[in-house]
Amino acid sequence: MDIGVVLGFALMVYIAWCIGANDASNPTECAVGAGALSLKKALMIFSIFVALGSLLQGWMVMKTFGGGVSELRGLHDALVASLSTGLWITMASFLGMPISTTHSAVGGVLGVGLAYVFMYGYANIKHEVVLRIITSWITSPLSSIIISALLYIALNRLYNYLTRKGISPDRIFKYLLIFALMFSAYSFGANDVGNATGVYVMFLKFSDASIRGVDIATAVMLATVGAFGIILGGFTVGRKVITTVAFKITRLDLISGVAGELANAFVVWLFTTVPYILFGYGMPISTTHSSVSAIIGVGLVKGGLRAVNKLIILKIVASWFLTVPLSAGIALSLRILIHNILNV
Repeated sequence: MDIGVVLGFALMVYIAWCIGANDASNPTECAVGAGALSLKKALMIFSIFVALGSLLQGWMVMKTFGGGVSELRGLHDALVASLSTGLWITMASFLGMPISTTHSAVGGVLGVGLAYVFMYGYANIKHEVVLRIITSWITSPLSSIIISALLYIALNRLYNYLTRKGISPDRIFKYLLIFALMFSAYSFGANDVGNATGVYVMFLKFSDASIRGVDIATAVMLATVGAFGIILGGFTVGRKVITTVAFKITRLDLISGVAGELANAFVVWLFTTVPYILFGYGMPISTTHSSVSAIIGVGLVKGGLRAVNKLIILKIVASWFLTVPLSAGIALSLRILIHNILNV
């Protein structure tokens, strides 16, 4: 079998595992932090709906690895870009830091492009892509904070209204939060499995195999394998990041949990849909940035700065800003090392 196909499949599974290890928190942390579900039950629901999203719609999404930030010129570039992406996500996951897997991939590809500057004196780096990523670091977290705060105020009034009417709101809010988890996990599977399958497609492009495209049957198979990798990552290491976001940023309850989860879902939809209507393409944002910022927003509206853990927030934000430079630095170092050893 062609070495490019084998490497592509293996690294696709690894990247899928990385996505689950770090991003399983995005649909689950509010339900866990608010006490609506145990971590184990939340992960079980996450697994079911991630699988459904991947199988029913994930095969439709084959993403360009790294968002096209720079040109990858061969198998060595693809290997370095994907491996450096996975290494940084793995390190962050074991540290319990929620980062953007998409931005990690952007950094991996960017690092390969920068390596060409040192090796040959040129690089084809698309600065407009980098600028869109930097813009999203500011706009999506701020949007999540504002929307989650407004939702919390509205939902708090609804909760108090139901209480005054003699209706127990806890059960209603609990089921609403579980539904939000299901919908978020389904959307996550449908969209983010493409980050993993995109690795395989990238390697297929540079392989010696006669098949250059992916038919529907192959796409469904890849989405299935990608879903399995994501679920495995969530169950093996995912609890570290979930614990950080669910319990260490602010104290969540049913009201703030519902507000945070709905705000996250709305912001992701907003940045995907509105720019597409206006400009023909969706803005690439991080679901992790949106999710974490939504929780920060409900914490701030509940009790101001005293209600949030400022040290944890500082560490998380620092990891966000370091994601692209660190994954790029790993890729830059690996690509130059391969060039010096193999002269390719």
